[in-house]
Amino acid sequence: MIEVYTDAGSAGNPGPSGAGIFIKNNGNIIRESIPLLPMSNHEAEFHACLEALRICKKHEFSIISLRSDSKVLVESIERKYTKNPLFQPLLASILATMDHSFTYAFIKWIPSKQNKEADRLAKRAIQLAKKGS
Repeated sequence: MIEVYTDAGSAGNPGPSGAGIFIKNNGNIIRESIPLLPMSNHEAEFHACLEALRICKKHEFSIISLRSDSKVLVESIERKYTKNPLFQPLLASILATMDHSFTYAFIKWIPSKQNKEADRLAKRAIQLAKKGS
């Protein structure tokens, strides 16, 4: 099973944002720092998940375990619902990608201390976003 750690952040609310993705694939590691447009931290978490799913799809992984320290993201995916209209299209894309691109795709909430590498990558992506703006 592929372990996929995601994190995101924003320098402001909204502000320059970034996604950090750390993937463990049978001893191989994928690290991505992806600058995002200015947005809120919660919105960035949904974008980070989508970016991680796109990377996993590109690598043709079939069984993935997503891990995030964002309770808003994890609970929305588990419930397949969010009342926030800004997150609804993002959640729909995440759920569709999980359902149609992978044999099995799971999501699990983890504490921040278990998500340090994705956090580091997200902070790097925020710096890249600041430079690009």
